[in-house]
Amino acid sequence: MARNELRPVIKLRSTAGYTYVTRKNRRNDPDRMTLRKHDPVAGRHVDFREER
Repeated sequence: MARNELRPVIKLRSTAGYTYVTRKNRRNDPDRMTLRKHDPVAGRHVDFREER
């Protein structure tokens, strides 16, 4: 099964510098994503923003 550009791999970076790697659906989320996830560096939940 070939990789599709509809679901690209994106990096989510926190303000402390920790990074998560995930996929997103471009049809549902055409703009940059912001997710609230746990940051092990900060030790709490913070906003992670999509980085290109």
